[in-house]
Amino acid sequence: MFSQLASSLTDGLLLGFVYGVAAMGLTLIWGVMSVINLAHGPVIALGMFATYLMFTLLGVNPYLALVPVAFFGLLMGFVIYGVAVHRVINAPHLSSLLATFAVNMIIIGLGTAIFSTSPQNIDFPLGSLEIGFLTIPVTRLLATAGAVLFTAALYLFLYFTRTGKAVRAVANNRRAAELMGIPSSLVLALSFGLGTMLAAVAGGLIATFFPFTILSGGPYELKSFVICVLGGLGNPLGALLGGLILGGLEGLIPTFMPVSWVPVVEFGLFVLVLLVKPSGLLGAK
Repeated sequence: MFSQLASSLTDGLLLGFVYGVAAMGLTLIWGVMSVINLAHGPVIALGMFATYLMFTLLGVNPYLALVPVAFFGLLMGFVIYGVAVHRVINAPHLSSLLATFAVNMIIIGLGTAIFSTSPQNIDFPLGSLEIGFLTIPVTRLLATAGAVLFTAALYLFLYFTRTGKAVRAVANNRRAAELMGIPSSLVLALSFGLGTMLAAVAGGLIATFFPFTILSGGPYELKSFVICVLGGLGNPLGALLGGLILGGLEGLIPTFMPVSWVPVVEFGLFVLVLLVKPSGLLGAK
């Protein structure tokens, strides 16, 4: 029983790192510009298909494909921001919510027409690693390593580069940042691009061990909302912590009750955090 619990928890925690990367993109956009990005799920799905196409058509290793997928997500973020978000950035939240929801429906519609809704998968078996009584798929370990790498890169960018400090300044006080000569429009576009980049990367990582369709991003978008609230909206490191907690729960719950109870517990936790600690575990007021 103990070995089963340890194995399930380890599997869930490894998946939680990837969840954390997906949620980081969502919380970064909210933290900088107070926009709830409802196009987050379809971007995750496009990251899955971008990785899949590079692997099947060009023969690129799916983990090496994450680099061009990241650039693809960054450029897509710039486009979405310029077309749908920029003009409503100072409007009431409902305007940006509806704008990103429209992008959501457009991507799903185009994706369904191009890819259909037939499940796809990346057939790239790497075996498993035996560590004591634990059997860990190598794909999970590589996905975790990729998630940690992108998380570290984001942290270093935000805290140790001039542009990253500009992003944090705009997030803290946009008007004051503009008075100091920081071009807020460019910073907002970059922030949205980074958020969609993280979503696309998370999609590429998830595609290495789960089948997917153009609709597969929806559940991960919902999980990202739960993680953001749990870790603290606007806090990227809180998103990583929330991802680990949610992943651990997903690993442990099926050992005690039917898997159908997983979303019940997840969204129950979502409501509980909103009632007890709305700022999240690491969030600010």
